[in-house]
Amino acid sequence: MTADFTLLDGGMGRLLERLGAPFRLPEWSALSLIEAPDYVGKAHRAYVEAGADILTTNTYGLVPHMIGEPRFWRDARALADRAGAIARGVADEAGRGVRVAGSLPPLFESYRPQLFDPKEAPQRLAELVAGLAPHVDLWLIETQSSTREALTAFAATAGRGKPVFVSYTLRDDDGRSGPPELRSGEAVADAVATTLSGGVDAILFNCSQPEAMGEAVIAARKVIDASGRRDVRLGVYANAFLPEPPSDAPYAGISTLRDDLDPEHYLAWIQRWLSDGADVVGGCCGIGPEHIAAIARFRTRA
Repeated sequence: MTADFTLLDGGMGRLLERLGAPFRLPEWSALSLIEAPDYVGKAHRAYVEAGADILTTNTYGLVPHMIGEPRFWRDARALADRAGAIARGVADEAGRGVRVAGSLPPLFESYRPQLFDPKEAPQRLAELVAGLAPHVDLWLIETQSSTREALTAFAATAGRGKPVFVSYTLRDDDGRSGPPELRSGEAVADAVATTLSGGVDAILFNCSQPEAMGEAVIAARKVIDASGRRDVRLGVYANAFLPEPPSDAPYAGISTLRDDLDPEHYLAWIQRWLSDGADVVGGCCGIGPEHIAAIARFRTRA
């Protein structure tokens, strides 16, 4: 296990809710960006104070099915610019080289790869990329359910001279067995090989239960090492959700959080993933500043 790892921030939506920001479906974390952007800055500052090395822009909710088609096409670029500027300002205030990751989310609902529209996706991505580009140090294409979805977003960032991290969400339904898979059913090993061929700088796994992550990290590490790409980072940032419904089920609403992933127990998962070969770690939905602070303290001691 190495103490030389990069520490991401944690989830945004649940933290905004805890801070008292406007919060409801379907807008989710985008509502604060629209109505009360000061809360977004407060959330970023909480992660800087906890020890995060990278802040993720609050752009996960800037998609048509969350803010509405008319508002997306009218305002998404300006809202992405606002989100990027807020994160950039907080990172620069930190005075210790905190970087900003531009979040490019699933465009047609999380966990539902069958809804992906490759013809429509580039237009939607162009709005987010244009708004974020002046502010970010790297791109984080996150919670991707298929390689087709991820590589379409990767193409939208091409030629901009910034590192690109691609993060996949995994099947984590109760009782599943066999090799780890993306929510599309693609084997993790195959997905990593396909993604590496695109030229990405890091491959991560996020927004799945911790129990699903270890085998994926091990499988990914084998493929990355075999490729000879020693520059490629490998990361994990799990959520604190109870098991989600299958990917063909409609979105049921705000997910229930587990009560067994306090900072101490989440840190134990982090330590396992580092032992398995990860070198970028953090948290997703339901993982907050207190979890990131525990990981930062561990890094200091190690």
